[in-house]
Amino acid sequence: MEGTVFTPALEGIKHVKSEEGVMLTKPFLDACKHILPIIEKFGASMALVKSDIGGNITRLENKYLSNPTKYTNLYSMVQEEVEAKTAKGSSSCTNGLLWLTRAMDFLVELFRNLLEHGDWAMSQACSDSYSKTLKKYHGWLASSSFSVAMKLAPDRKKFMDVICGTGDINSDIDQFCTTFSPLLEENHKFLASVGMDELKAS
Repeated sequence: MEGTVFTPALEGIKHVKSEEGVMLTKPFLDACKHILPIIEKFGASMALVKSDIGGNITRLENKYLSNPTKYTNLYSMVQEEVEAKTAKGSSSCTNGLLWLTRAMDFLVELFRNLLEHGDWAMSQACSDSYSKTLKKYHGWLASSSFSVAMKLAPDRKKFMDVICGTGDINSDIDQFCTTFSPLLEENHKFLASVGMDELKAS
């Protein structure tokens, strides 16, 4: 494998915004998709996260494919739902974007932990990033299933060996966290501007 498992995502992130600085639907979803193979390497501990991210990408992608011209810009789907008052529905694209963004927040935080805390076990890195990101939006049930899953986290060294490929994995993780975080922040700001950033899991 040329480069690391992050190479395709890093390449994809460069195309997420248009020249005018608008967040584009397909490139954003593609960048998120490139993270799925990385999550796979976590094995059973991340099965929940992976299916959640995959499901939300599919939901947004189906909407985009129904009218690519109309939904070129990522936020156009949300604006449409907000105007139609369907944004809070559990199967809305707004909800899909919200939870996709939150799951990505969790992963960015996790990779940051792996970078900054060389002495932490994988399960500690996972639990810490969970409590900083997703936990406040999850009810008791979701939190408990998450805590159980984190106990299945792979051995840290084995995981890093698997994902490093031929590139500089630390540099790529750092670049991923640095370039992807601002996009997620922008999603949060936009969702907050339409009153949708605080929804909790039902």
